[in-house]
Amino acid sequence: MKIICNLVLLTATFFLASCGDDDAIYSPKPRGYFRIDFPEKKYQTYTSTCPYTFEIPAYSRMAADAHAGAEPCWTNLEFPQFRATLHLSYKAVNGNVAQYLEDSHMLANEHQKKASGLDEVVVLRDSARVFGLFFDITGNSASSVQFYLTDSTRHFLRGALYFNCMPNSDSLKVVVDFLKKDILHLINTTAWKTPERASTRQSK
Repeated sequence: MKIICNLVLLTATFFLASCGDDDAIYSPKPRGYFRIDFPEKKYQTYTSTCPYTFEIPAYSRMAADAHAGAEPCWTNLEFPQFRATLHLSYKAVNGNVAQYLEDSHMLANEHQKKASGLDEVVVLRDSARVFGLFFDITGNSASSVQFYLTDSTRHFLRGALYFNCMPNSDSLKVVVDFLKKDILHLINTTAWKTPERASTRQSK
């Protein structure tokens, strides 16, 4: 009789446990991503023979654009740790700044097809004669940050950030936010070089 009671009790225990499982609600765990250790933000001045200068992060490197059709002063600001590159293209303005502005808006708007949003932030630095727009593109677009800078009369500089991987806003967001601060720092430190004036001699 004792054995039978134990069996009945054991059966009832399993029955109650199974009933509790039926009532339980399970949800899939969110996808995990590798932890990223970000370097300390330190900047250094970048200057070259090109007519612009700005500050770049110490953990980045500047390389000439090696693609076919690249023009002088087209450079790539590379972030090897994050497999990201800020492509910088410079154009001299000769009464055609309106065309450059239109092209920049068109290139930024092309990414709206896969983006979930696009915000435009005005750049206005009167003292340095640096004006432009910063495009903050959200979602799974190929380029998440773009901008252009100009003095409206002589210089035009455009930048576009790309990653060497499939765009995934969930996994890249923290990196984009980190690099976005570096790009804004570049914008805020951009200066145009003033051409040296050749001295002239007055003849008698």
